[in-house]
Amino acid sequence: MNMQSKSDSYAAAGVDITAGYRAVELMKQHIAKTMTSGVCSDVGGFGGLFELDITGMTKPVLVSGTDGVGTKLKLAFLLDKHDTVGIDCVAMCVNDIICAGAKPLFFLDYIACGKNVPEKIADIVKGVCEGCVQSGAALIGGETAEMPGFYPVDEYDLAGYCTGVVDKAKIIDNKTMEEGDVVIALASSGVHSNGFSLVRKVFDVENSDIKSPCAELSGKSIGETLLTPTKIYVKSVLALLEKVKVKGISHITGGGFYENIPRSIPEGLGAKIDKAAVKILPIFKLIAKTGNISERDMFNTFNMGVGMSIVVSKNDVDVALSILRENGEDAYVIGEIVKSDEKVIL
Repeated sequence: MNMQSKSDSYAAAGVDITAGYRAVELMKQHIAKTMTSGVCSDVGGFGGLFELDITGMTKPVLVSGTDGVGTKLKLAFLLDKHDTVGIDCVAMCVNDIICAGAKPLFFLDYIACGKNVPEKIADIVKGVCEGCVQSGAALIGGETAEMPGFYPVDEYDLAGYCTGVVDKAKIIDNKTMEEGDVVIALASSGVHSNGFSLVRKVFDVENSDIKSPCAELSGKSIGETLLTPTKIYVKSVLALLEKVKVKGISHITGGGFYENIPRSIPEGLGAKIDKAAVKILPIFKLIAKTGNISERDMFNTFNMGVGMSIVVSKNDVDVALSILRENGEDAYVIGEIVKSDEKVIL
């Protein structure tokens, strides 16, 4: 910790730079768990250094993604629980780049807050580190910005950035997708990190009891259920890619089925989804019931229990399901690729 750097004037303005040093010390134990062989720098430098290992690759391509957690953070504030939203932040980035077949290499986070409480910042980063461990990425840097007067003292925002690598010949595109291919669902862990502006309105979370057990959620509270971190699919998908030709992957985020599934489907084809096959989680049924939300809007806003969709040849379905299940996924068939001008048929 730098004991020489201290500004009473800056502290009087609401920024305690020594709190930042304390936060870094507290988070180092968590960051250490994410270190991989490519990391070439320690925390605290002006830039994170990473040595790229391209052994076995003909034309390595870097794939990058960035995202935040959005208004799901309001739930963390209300419940005063800050050690899981970091997982969400990592998940939103790494689940995106795995859609191209890229293996995550490293991650950086950005936390902006009204007041730097070292223990809270360390809790946030603890979650980020857990997400990095789950995805195999190293946390090589980040930034904590104390911004009094811009954010309330008890609130913060969280965003992140990741880079991964894939051999150019192995980039997942939709060029070989054809009629008769099968759409596989990977179950979500819950609402993940999208649609929370609507969720907060439906449950009126700021003015309602979201901490008590809820019978429709098997005794879990609404708050606990909503704060469940986003599932990270990286390792199971990488295992699948080693043995099966994957023709398309969609990360089901904001916009639900209607917006995200089409992103991996070429012109002239569509995904015919069997709604009866979708394992809709109880939280989505409760949202629809409480908010009187139409089925169309639910499927166009939320993941509905499907965090990721994967398209493979019908000849590879059994092998794909076996690999995914062996790697901890609740994987099952929800539809097929058909000739259609409609991208999603529900």
